[in-house]
Amino acid sequence: MAARNRARKRAFQILFEAEQRGADPVTVMADWIRLARTDDRQPQVTEYTTQLVEGYAAHAEPIDELLSRHSVGWSLDRMPAVDRNVLRLGAYELIWEDDVPDAVVLDEAVELAKEFSTDESPSFVNGLLGKLMELKPTLPR
Repeated sequence: MAARNRARKRAFQILFEAEQRGADPVTVMADWIRLARTDDRQPQVTEYTTQLVEGYAAHAEPIDELLSRHSVGWSLDRMPAVDRNVLRLGAYELIWEDDVPDAVVLDEAVELAKEFSTDESPSFVNGLLGKLMELKPTLPR
């Protein structure tokens, strides 16, 4: 399972970089893949990382709308960029990746928030993704 953990971390980093650059996540991922061919220091993009990035990109608009609608007290643009991208990745995986248990998705998102964001972020991420998990049976896919 460590391989999927690394794949999620890479997908998060790609989403974050894409937002910072104002670029499409799939384009940023292609840049990572090209760079990894010539630079051993560049992390490899695995099949699951690709699946996550492409999946998020395909569902970006409804994901952002869901996060905006269910976030209490925080508009999407007011959230820290790290939290926003952890939530985007977690929401995609929670709603569209059926082979991953919901509890694993929440735990992995919380761990990313612990590693990369503020002290308050893990509980915020857990709460918002927990809300989406409760609503999951009623959400359009």
